[in-house]
Amino acid sequence: MPENDARLALLQGWLARDLCLRPVRIERASSDASFRRYFRVVCQDCTLIVMDAPPATEDVRPYLRVTALLEPLGIHVPHIYEADVSQGLVLLEDLGSTHYLAQLSAGGDAQRLYGDALQALAEIQLRGAAAAAELSPYDRAPLARELALMPEWFLDRHLALELSGEERETIVAAFEFLIGEALSQPEVFVHRDYHSRNLMVLGERNPGVIDFQDALRGPIGYDLVSLLKDCYISWPRQRVLEWVNGYRALLQSRGGRVGGSPAQFLRWFDLIGVQRHIKVLGIFARLWYRDGKPGYLRDLPLTLDYVRETCRLYPELADLSAPTSASPGRRRSRRDRSACSEASPRHVACGGARRAAAANHRHRAEAARRGCRQAAHRLSPRGAGQSRGQGRGHQPFLARGKDSRCFG
Repeated sequence: MPENDARLALLQGWLARDLCLRPVRIERASSDASFRRYFRVVCQDCTLIVMDAPPATEDVRPYLRVTALLEPLGIHVPHIYEADVSQGLVLLEDLGSTHYLAQLSAGGDAQRLYGDALQALAEIQLRGAAAAAELSPYDRAPLARELALMPEWFLDRHLALELSGEERETIVAAFEFLIGEALSQPEVFVHRDYHSRNLMVLGERNPGVIDFQDALRGPIGYDLVSLLKDCYISWPRQRVLEWVNGYRALLQSRGGRVGGSPAQFLRWFDLIGVQRHIKVLGIFARLWYRDGKPGYLRDLPLTLDYVRETCRLYPELADLSAPTSASPGRRRSRRDRSACSEASPRHVACGGARRAAAANHRHRAEAARRGCRQAAHRLSPRGAGQSRGQGRGHQPFLARGKDSRCFG
């Protein structure tokens, strides 16, 4: 860790002066898509975690408030031992360093892990009505704001696509449909990032649940699709359907609101998933171009897969992937694209080392574009009776990545 890390020095002083802790060592535990950092504090007889949330960019009060809502439900969130709101420091229970994604990638028992995660989610949704009432609503304003990220940061900034007026109208109509569908679902406590990187593998009271500070009261399908159509790991559709149906049966057995049929519940699941994944396309692109964080670019192709797969299942979203005319010049020139890239934080930095890092990150961005092209190719219509979008000069709107103009 850098010797001139002012926030780390502040943290060390807080532990020693205010909490009378004398750690054996302090090591970096993790960071996330925000400006928060997490440090593991190793003491003689235990380990603890300190959240470092600079007050200029982060507010720890939502985290403290949502912890107080989830703990009484029996959800294993990190217990809070101490907090200094003014300094943005929180001392937490250490839930270890193995998240679901790492365990699953190493061949962990998916049925057991997802069984635990679904049981915990059911507790949140079934027992959390009073807690949900304390949260802000996941209503039209946040839903629309999130959807708007995709045209701005993924289509315009990342792919450098110049959309026609008709295509923009198609997007607006699809977004209105998705918002209406989201608002029609029963409202529950929504974690908003209930996925494999925010679930910790524990020997007891599994899973540990983290990164819940942005919770809202909203659609019942949201956290379920975050978990089962995870942007970091995917499962065959049939297995996902088995989990969805099993989860609905669990809720129904305990008096939960599950809709009039399994088909309606699945519709809720799928369509709020499109909203989430469209949002994520925008967020992952923005994390690079605005915040200089390229690590999420590699996850764009899978996220795009999810959007296109579901759009093909629902006629109301067919226009998002329906054939549209692909005329020359739809993508900005490489000079224009370079100007966009040079505006990102990593490119405006001075110094040879930073320029080299920026060049490396540009390569990663291009690799993500190629990945999106491959995703579109894998999902392009094939076989008898599947001719939509196959005519020369026509492409599915979200599959335009098959064209070199879109992906470089």
